[in-house]
Amino acid sequence: MRQLRGQERVITANRQTSWAFADAFVAEDEALHWARDRAREAGLRSVSPGTGAALRLLAATTDAKAVAEIGTGTGVSGLYLLHGMRPDGVLTTVDPEPERQQFAREAFRAAGYAANRARFIPGRALDVLPRLADGGYDLVFCDGDRLESLDCLAESLRLLRPGGLVCFEGVFADGRTVDSAAQPAEVLRLRELLRAVRESQELMSALLPVGDGLLCAVRRG
Repeated sequence: MRQLRGQERVITANRQTSWAFADAFVAEDEALHWARDRAREAGLRSVSPGTGAALRLLAATTDAKAVAEIGTGTGVSGLYLLHGMRPDGVLTTVDPEPERQQFAREAFRAAGYAANRARFIPGRALDVLPRLADGGYDLVFCDGDRLESLDCLAESLRLLRPGGLVCFEGVFADGRTVDSAAQPAEVLRLRELLRAVRESQELMSALLPVGDGLLCAVRRG
C-alpha cells in the first residue's frame, strides 16, 4: 500500500541498521579521533560521523571560502568543515569556553591546517555574531544553545550570501522533538525553529536524518 503523505513510517530494525551503517561508512583520521576523545573526557557531545560527512559535503558543494561555526567544542565539526572547504577558506568558530577552543586548535594543527585557516572567537554567540560581516559567509553551522536557535537563525540569514547555507545540529533532541509528552523549553524552541525554517519564503530547506538531526536551508537569492 502506498504510504500516505505526511504519515510517519515505523522505524524498523533494518532502517536502524542502515543508519548505523551510514555512520560507520565514514572513515575518520587520527585528528578526529583525538578531538572526539577530548570531547568525551569533557562530557561534550560531538557531531556523529554521518553528520560530519554531511557538513563536509555541504561545504564542498558550496565551494565554501568563509564558514561561521557556532559551538567550537573540541574541533570535531570544525575539522569536517575544513575538510570540505576551499584550500584558502577560513573557518570562524565561536564558543563561550576558550579552553575547548584550545583543544580545537591542537586538532586542526594535527590535521595539517595552518593557523590562518581558523579564526577562534571566545564568547556567547549572540554577542559575537552581530560583529561579523553582513553577507560575508557561504555557510553557517549552528551547534550552540538551543534556546537561542531562533536568534541564531536571524543572525545567520544576515551573515549568509544569497545561495549560502545554514545548518542546525541536534534538532531531533533524542526524539523529544516529535514526542507528544510535555517537553522542556529548549525542545519547544526547536519546534519553533523547524516551523520558522519550513515556512520561510527566504529559505529552501531539508531535514537530514543524520546523527541527532541536521536541519539545512539555502538562502534564496
